[in-house]
Amino acid sequence: MLQDAAGVATARAVRKVDEAAVIRAVQRGDQDAFEQLVRAYDQSVLRLAMNLLRSAEDARDVYQEAFLRVYRNIHAFRFDCSFHTWLYRIVTNICLDHLRKRKVRREESTVIETSDGPVDRADNIEGEGSHANPERSLWNRQLGHRIHSALQDLTPRERIVFELRHYQGLRLRVIGEMLGTSEEAAKNCLFRATQKMRVILGDLV
Repeated sequence: MLQDAAGVATARAVRKVDEAAVIRAVQRGDQDAFEQLVRAYDQSVLRLAMNLLRSAEDARDVYQEAFLRVYRNIHAFRFDCSFHTWLYRIVTNICLDHLRKRKVRREESTVIETSDGPVDRADNIEGEGSHANPERSLWNRQLGHRIHSALQDLTPRERIVFELRHYQGLRLRVIGEMLGTSEEAAKNCLFRATQKMRVILGDLV
């Protein structure tokens, strides 16, 4: 068992060394190394953007802009934090910009046009087995609508912190680092967001 744990630790250490070497190669202008870095993180970046923005189109925009910023600014990366944290900080900042623009324009409708007519994306937020239980299906749709509406009433920063904590499962210290602030500030932001969500959701939680 100890040998297995040691093997895992060694493998992680090797990956970190390899990643550091790749990053340094990118900083020297190695295009192949940059593509290797993109391949290593592309899915996690796209998934994070999709989870935070709930829009495939916006997530793709964030993905492209994030890696463009990485390419332009990686020379400034000094290894004083993990590359993962540095990259996620870039992604969350871009997502924050998108959410702020949405807040101003109020464009975030759950209804999208399809070949079969308008479809409400919030209807897809259902638990397992809900199709076999109409009452549960209705409750899930109501909850989905209310949660979506509640998230709109949070500030962009509150929404980011709330989703990173509850949907991504990240620790407040990590969230603080990603947002360029302290763990205490992230904790206070989460508290405000949670209080607002409780008020808005009321009888459904």
